Amino acid sequence: MSSYQMCTRCVYDSEISGITFNDAGLCSYCQKYDKLAAKHINIPEEEKRKQLNTIVSKIKRLGKNNKYDCILGLSGGVDSSYLAWLAKDLGLRPLIVHFDNGWNSEQAVKNIENIVNKLNYDLETFVFNWEEFKDLQRAYFKSGVVDIEVPTDYLIFAVLNKIAVKKGIKYILSGYNYATEFGMPKGWNMTNKFDNKNLKDIYSRFGKLKLKDFPTFGRKEIFYYEKIAGIETAPLLNYITYIKKDVKAFIAKELNWQDYGGKHYESIFTRFYQGYVLPKKFKIDKRKAHWSALICSGQATKQEALEDLAKEPYPIELQQQDLDYVAKKLDFSMEEFKEILSAAPVPHEFYATENPNDLMWRTYLRLMKLPVKVRLKLRHIAATGRW
Repeated sequence: MSSYQMCTRCVYDSEISGITFNDAGLCSYCQKYDKLAAKHINIPEEEKRKQLNTIVSKIKRLGKNNKYDCILGLSGGVDSSYLAWLAKDLGLRPLIVHFDNGWNSEQAVKNIENIVNKLNYDLETFVFNWEEFKDLQRAYFKSGVVDIEVPTDYLIFAVLNKIAVKKGIKYILSGYNYATEFGMPKGWNMTNKFDNKNLKDIYSRFGKLKLKDFPTFGRKEIFYYEKIAGIETAPLLNYITYIKKDVKAFIAKELNWQDYGGKHYESIFTRFYQGYVLPKKFKIDKRKAHWSALICSGQATKQEALEDLAKEPYPIELQQQDLDYVAKKLDFSMEEFKEILSAAPVPHEFYATENPNDLMWRTYLRLMKLPVKVRLKLRHIAATGRW
């Protein structure tokens, strides 16, 4: 039996499945980060600015005859909140969309309101059928899989793309960034959050209703949105120097934004999932991933991370309140809910999954190769003005 080992730089350790260490004790995630950083992060500021200007010019050119030249999903978290400010600063005209899945904290609602009012944006709030969404979340809990956030993530992207097509918008602004989010260990979430077959199988086994209002977002829909409709995702935060601590202070001052005390804690459900369900049922502490990214990007020290990891993810009293609240909101008895949370984990692959190499899918991709090539060329000309 191999002995315990922690990375010499970050806080990932040998308890993570599949992790490896080099002779210097540097983990495989840090090694991947260093390769990525050499290409995208640790590059001259003028090069970042050039890349940013290029993508912004494309967004403006393709959206010049539209009321909105891009769309932005606003959760009220740090990344999307700063992205909203950055879009305004760059002269972009985003339509702000908020996905209300029934779990917003009061502070998240207030932060979103402040941001929209301060920046004078139009806001569309998408409220999904609660009874259907509740039944879908119940099904994911019952299934035993690790990524019970799939329904939310799936629906956010489905809605953003659907609205983009409806309004003729060609760019979705993304708050994802390498500097603070790179390196989630395999097995800590669903590899393909948009595996329509996996979602449907889980729901067919554990759900009770028919998802009448459910927007499908599987590989066929993604292919259509990206290759036919020509919708592109723009992670603007990857083209700037993004320092989380400084960003929090900035949006607090400029947008009256208030911190939630944890990454993605703007959602009560996500707070409970990351701070209670994952550590207790799956022995996963996502703070390790969040801290490791910050350590790699030079925004935190290992000592800071270790001190935080020695504490509870969030106050025990609040954990108990969330346990009661989530159980009640999802119509679980406490006995049933605790039984579900203590049951053995089940891998997502236990349920049906899409096969990227099945014959019908490969045939479809071959048939669409030429039309897609033509569409991409026309888009390039429209976005750049060059052949």
